[in-house]
Amino acid sequence: MEITRIKSITEYHRFRALHQPEHPLISLVDYSLLQFDEDSQAVNIVMDFYSIALKRDIGAKLYYGQQIYDFDEGLMSFIAPGQVLRIERDPDSQNSGSGYLLQIHPDFLWGSHLAQNIKKYSFFDYSIHEALFLSSKEETIILNIFENIKQEYHANIDGFSQGLIIAQIELLLKYCERFYNRQFITRKISSHQMLTKVENFLNSYFSSEEQAEGGLLSVKKVADAMNVSSDYLSSMLKHLTGKNAQEHIHQKLIEKAKEKLSTTDLSVSEIAYELGFEHPQSFSKLFKLKTSVSPLEFRKSFN
Repeated sequence: MEITRIKSITEYHRFRALHQPEHPLISLVDYSLLQFDEDSQAVNIVMDFYSIALKRDIGAKLYYGQQIYDFDEGLMSFIAPGQVLRIERDPDSQNSGSGYLLQIHPDFLWGSHLAQNIKKYSFFDYSIHEALFLSSKEETIILNIFENIKQEYHANIDGFSQGLIIAQIELLLKYCERFYNRQFITRKISSHQMLTKVENFLNSYFSSEEQAEGGLLSVKKVADAMNVSSDYLSSMLKHLTGKNAQEHIHQKLIEKAKEKLSTTDLSVSEIAYELGFEHPQSFSKLFKLKTSVSPLEFRKSFN
């Protein structure tokens, strides 16, 4: 798969045959102005800047990690620097598309608290699973923020411009965080199916020999098995159960440890190694943290 790396926003504008951006570190593009290469059905790109897009009817499919999305509804995508994006053009579509594409180079945020806080918005990691679908009311809110950015972006740049634009970006991200939470609620059926898959995976994993061979089970390994990102998995589980992914793993691990301590003659060290721990003391420390007793004290309670 050939991948085109785009290092700057100016380079992206050239790549898409757009006018030179008014600012080298931030750009707000009307999606109807973007044209697809008639000679190319698909393009794979990696950008060195953030990309926040609201798109509708663009006559293409976006491979957003391992998911495919059609744009017949208002849909937002959040691409962090370094993520692979694949766009496939529909040659039969007559749609020119609508919406906005906001591109932000990390250097634009330099000196603001958003420079660090933007990394806390976990939906930038949802690229391997989940985009944001908007209701009509939510779409109006987002479009109004984009319009505010557009007005400031095209106004005469002064000492307040950067701060005002960053404030609007932060407002945009906070609303998106709210809308993602709503999406978790409205997709409870799908989320509960995911919860069942996680439980089945954990039960299967801790009942197999793989745990000892593969080491201590990580959140990433569970997330990979679910075809979602670690952040998405933890957010979903936290919303449904009050426990994040790591806590779910620990809960299942302690359950399995209790089973082995109460039904086998294996030593604490042997049980620790079977559960994937390199050091028995690490297992004993976690067990006591979760149960308030040591593994040996727990075993004695059954004798």
